[in-house]
Amino acid sequence: MNDSASGSIPDLVQQLADKLLAKKLIIATAESCTGGWIAQSLTALAGSSNWFDSGFITYSNDAKQRMLNVPASLFEFGGPSAVSEETVLAMTQGALDNSCANVAVAVSGVAGPGGGSEEKPVGTVWIAWQWEDKVLVRCFQFSGDREAVRLATVAAALQGTLALLG
Repeated sequence: MNDSASGSIPDLVQQLADKLLAKKLIIATAESCTGGWIAQSLTALAGSSNWFDSGFITYSNDAKQRMLNVPASLFEFGGPSAVSEETVLAMTQGALDNSCANVAVAVSGVAGPGGGSEEKPVGTVWIAWQWEDKVLVRCFQFSGDREAVRLATVAAALQGTLALLG
């Protein structure tokens, strides 16, 4: 993935808005560890109703299943878990299936300060992006406190969406 997009979150949002408008695309978000921060950042820009459809805040596994049709098997013992490639991919598809959007970004991770494990320490975040037949997924390991991890996740989600759209 190309991380060439840089700048503050409002700058990234403006770049993304311009790109979505130019391509006549609509975006939806599916968020766990960010608790709606990506959607809030997008809708902070006046006129976002022209390119933003909806944000799904699916913090619990039950919400991921009910709102985004994420298979329950992903959360079962021995399954990949909520913080996994499989889950964020299912979340992007669910966001597209349950909205009027044609672009989706999904995030799920361990923001801390607790909840981490040896396999998935605090700061582990999976992000997926989907547009038409293009799908990107990436695992990040962010550092810092809960707010820093969440802020880094928002920035990475926006940067990845820009990269996805070219």
